[in-house]
Amino acid sequence: MNTRRKFLQQSALVSLSPWIPAILPHSLQAAESKKDDRILVVVQLDGGNDGLNTVIPFADENYAKYRRELGVPKQDVLKLTDAIGLHPAMKPAAELFQDGRLTIVQGVGYPNPDRSHFRSMAIWQHARLAEREHDSIGWLGRAADTIHSTDAAAPDSIYVGEDAIPVALRGRRANAVSIFREDDLKLANPFATQHFGADADDLSAYVTRTLTRSFNVARQFHDADTVANSESLQYPNSKLASQLRLATRMIKLNGGTRVYYVSQSGYDTHAVQSNTHRQLLREFSGALQVFLNDLRDSQLEERVVVLAFSEFGRRVQENGSAGTDHGAAGPVFLAGSAVQGGLIGEHPSLTDLDAGDLKMSIDFRQIYATLLDEWLSIPSINVLDDSFDRLQLIKS
Repeated sequence: MNTRRKFLQQSALVSLSPWIPAILPHSLQAAESKKDDRILVVVQLDGGNDGLNTVIPFADENYAKYRRELGVPKQDVLKLTDAIGLHPAMKPAAELFQDGRLTIVQGVGYPNPDRSHFRSMAIWQHARLAEREHDSIGWLGRAADTIHSTDAAAPDSIYVGEDAIPVALRGRRANAVSIFREDDLKLANPFATQHFGADADDLSAYVTRTLTRSFNVARQFHDADTVANSESLQYPNSKLASQLRLATRMIKLNGGTRVYYVSQSGYDTHAVQSNTHRQLLREFSGALQVFLNDLRDSQLEERVVVLAFSEFGRRVQENGSAGTDHGAAGPVFLAGSAVQGGLIGEHPSLTDLDAGDLKMSIDFRQIYATLLDEWLSIPSINVLDDSFDRLQLIKS
């Protein structure tokens, strides 16, 4: 009976481990994390962002022709160049662009695009095109696997959100944890005094390894009361801003985690798109600017690069429901003081379309390869299993 009870308790811990941080087990408190490394923060714009109404080719007369109802008037566009501008709700992003802290990569996608949310997101998160290779081991999980240390106290990656950990973070050896709110980090865990000795069975050892990273994050929060009041800026009142605020707090703890991941849902705008899209872009843009400014004020921004992507863009032609349908290529954003800044690539042609979609000119794996090689210092060939041309994304 004792063995069965022990098994059930440990099994429950395993099932909860990706979501419930607690106090680090005593036997693992001495583990040290490698600190002061570069950090990647990924923002997933979930649902397929309408890139054509985000990064707008206002000087192209075809834009107004295709977007009679949804088109942004030329005089309202936040102009970045003589031909390209941002949606008027993205003033904070335009300011980051003018400061050289925002890079916009245009025409990003993958060969033979698929308009399915599920398959397209699987491609982006696995960095694999073939469905047979979608094995729930993601590109960032594979990257962490190549440098993973069983002695590290910090998680390899942290998902700030209430959903399951994204596939992108899952690896074979790497540890990813999920945190939704600060209160989760401050809860006293009923198993805090439990630890496993040298005679622990395999399941006990697995539980210990799995929980170690999330336990350590919580312990740092308990030990860092001053960090709670260290913000110099007021974050906007949005879910995304709250997620980025929590990510900032953990970055300030300098615990050794190198990848943070957040998501913003709602971009599947098939009908009555205008107001919804405006609000989403306002939330994204405002949260991004405050996040980076908070890190800058803490002298941490030079260590952080933000990557923001969506699984696909929208169709060029608006539909009959004042919305847009699933498309193909779209823009990707990179932000921070370490990025090159400016526009990368040409805006896709509005006359040379692929069955009504914008054509891809930059493979998203080029962005991944550049970030892996030049930012995270992880050989991209080991993660992507192929070589891709680098882009001028990171300052030398």
